[in-house]
Amino acid sequence: MRKTEFEYRHYVIAGVAVLIVVIYIIRLFTLQITSADYKKSADSNAFLKKIEYPSRGNITDRHGKLIVYNQPSYDIMVVMNEARNRLDTMEFCQTLGISKKEFDMRMATMKDRNKNPGYSRYTQQLFMSQLSDQDFSIFQEKMFRFPGFYAQKRTVRQYQYPIAAHVLGDVAEVSPSDIEEDDYYQPGDYIGKLGIERYYEKELRGVKGIQILLRDAHGRIQGRYRNGELDQRAQPGKNLTLGIDLQLQLLGERLLEGKIGSIVAIEPSTGEVLCMVSSPSYDPRMMVGRQRSKNHRLLSMDVWKPLLNRSIMGQYPPGSTFKTTQGLTFLTEGVITPTTQYPCYHGFVFKGLRVGCHGHAAPLPLVPALSTSCNGFFCWGLYHMINQNITKYGTVQKAMDTWRDYMVSMGFGYRLGIDLPGEKRGLIPNANFYDKAYKGSWNGLTVISIAIGQGEVNATPLQIANLGATIANRGYYYVPHVVRKVQGEPLDTAFTRRHYTKASREAYDYVVQGMRSSVMGGTCHELNKYDFMACGKTGTAQNRGHDHSVFMGFAPMDNPKIAVAVYVENGGWGATYGVPIGGLIMEQYLKGKLSEASEAKAKNIQERRIAYGTTDR
Repeated sequence: MRKTEFEYRHYVIAGVAVLIVVIYIIRLFTLQITSADYKKSADSNAFLKKIEYPSRGNITDRHGKLIVYNQPSYDIMVVMNEARNRLDTMEFCQTLGISKKEFDMRMATMKDRNKNPGYSRYTQQLFMSQLSDQDFSIFQEKMFRFPGFYAQKRTVRQYQYPIAAHVLGDVAEVSPSDIEEDDYYQPGDYIGKLGIERYYEKELRGVKGIQILLRDAHGRIQGRYRNGELDQRAQPGKNLTLGIDLQLQLLGERLLEGKIGSIVAIEPSTGEVLCMVSSPSYDPRMMVGRQRSKNHRLLSMDVWKPLLNRSIMGQYPPGSTFKTTQGLTFLTEGVITPTTQYPCYHGFVFKGLRVGCHGHAAPLPLVPALSTSCNGFFCWGLYHMINQNITKYGTVQKAMDTWRDYMVSMGFGYRLGIDLPGEKRGLIPNANFYDKAYKGSWNGLTVISIAIGQGEVNATPLQIANLGATIANRGYYYVPHVVRKVQGEPLDTAFTRRHYTKASREAYDYVVQGMRSSVMGGTCHELNKYDFMACGKTGTAQNRGHDHSVFMGFAPMDNPKIAVAVYVENGGWGATYGVPIGGLIMEQYLKGKLSEASEAKAKNIQERRIAYGTTDR
C-alpha cells in the first residue's frame, strides 16, 4: 500500500517537473522567437537605422520654367529609450525656442498610439519638423548634450511664384489614415494634400533609402554596418512638366483680382490645361513650414473660400454658352435645319409662358441666333424636340433622355476626369429627375429654361472650357489634364484618347459659323479687333443677385490653339468681363505678349473690383 502511494507521488513530482520545463521552453521560445521586444532592444543598442528621404520631384511649366522646387530643412528625431531621464529639459527647450508645456505636449502626442500608431521607444520618432538652416545650426551646436535626439535632413517645397495654388496643391505631414492606407509612410513623413501634389504623389515622392549604422555600448556611431552592404540608396521623385503656361497663368490671376470666378484655358489638340485660375486664391508659400496649420485654419475660415478651386468645384448655370450644345443637338436630331427660323417677340412667348430676350431682328435661323444669343430660338427648339416629336421619340421622357445623352457626350453631367482631386460633376437632368420632381406631369414648357443654360443645368468652368475645345475640334475632346509629362513615363492613355460626341460634323460647322458671326458683329464683337480669327459665345447667367458674366470661345477659327472659358460671379453681361478677359487670354497665348493697348486694358480690368455681399456666398 505504501509502495503504491510512493509511486503515485513520484509521478506527480515528475509531472510537475516536466510542466515547469515545458513552461520555461515556451517562455524562452516566446522571448527569443515570437516576441520582438528583446530583438528591438538589442538592435537599438547595436544599430541605428537612418532613413534617407528622397528629394521630391520638381515641377516646371510647359516651357521648362521652374515653378516648384525643394529646399533643405531638418527634422528633430528622438529615440525614447535613449533619452529617458538623461535630458536637461529646460536647456533643450531654450535651444529650440519652445516652452516646457509645448515639449510635454509633443512628447505626449508622440506616445499616443491612437495618434501615432507606429510608436516604439526603440526607434526614431518625430519630435519637431521643418527647422530652417538657421534654427538647426543653433541646435546642432548643442546636440551632443541631448542624448537620444538626432537630426534628420529633409526637404520642403518652395514656390517660385505666388500663383496657381489650386493647381499645385501643397505638402504636409501624413495623417493616421494616410499611414493606414499605404505602409510606405510612417509618422512624420510628408504627403501631397491637394492639387497635383496629391494626384501625382507616388510619382513625386520617390523611394526612401536607408543607412544601417553601427553603435558601441555608449551609443556612439562607429560607422556603417558591413561597410554599407545592406544600405539602400534613396531614389528621387520624378519631375513633372505641366501644360500650364506660366505667363498665361500670371495674366489670368491678375485679371481676376478683386473678383470671384474662374478662367480655364485648354489646348484643343491635346487637352492640356494652359491656365487654370480660381479667385480668390492664396500664395502657395503660406502652406510651407511650421506656420502651415495656422495659415490653413485662417484660409478655411475665410468667408470668401479661397481654398475652393472654383474651376473644378464651382457648379454654375452655364448660361448662353450652353446654347451651342442645343444647336448641335437640334441639327443632328433633325429638329431644325440650318435654315429653320423661329420667332422672337423679345423672348419666347407661348401659352402664357414668357422667357425674355433682348431686342434683335426676328425671325432668324441658327447662325444669327447664336450671334445675337437669341433666347426665343433655342426655347422653341427645345419645345419642338420634347413636345412635338412624339412620332420619333414616343414619349416626352424618351425625348428628354435623348437630349440628356447628347449633353453627357459633350462632357456635361459627369466628372471629366482631370488629374486633380475634388472635381465636381455638375448636373444634367434626365426624365427620371423630372418625373420625381413633377410626379410625372411635365413637358417641354415645364423645363424650357434648360435650353438657355438655366434652370436645373449646372456645369463647372472646366466643363465649359472643354465645350469650347470640343467645338474647336469639330466634335471630339481629350480629357483635360494639367500634367503634360511625367519624367521617364508615358502619359496615361486616359488623357490621349479621343472622346467623340453624338453631334454630327456638319452641325459643328454651323455652330462654328455662329460663334464666328458673334465676333464679327454679335455679342462678342470686341474680339473682332484682334488679327487672329476668334470664335466666341457670351453668357449672362441669371443669379439671385447680379448676373454672372460668362464667355466661352477659341482661336484661331481654323487649326485652333486655345479654348477659353471665363466665369465672373456677379459680373453682369457676358460682354462686361467675360469677353474682354477671354480676348486678352487668347492674345497672350497666341502672340506671346500683350500689345500696349491690351496691357492698358488688362491693368484697367485688374484694378476694377466687384462689390460682393457676404450673403451671396
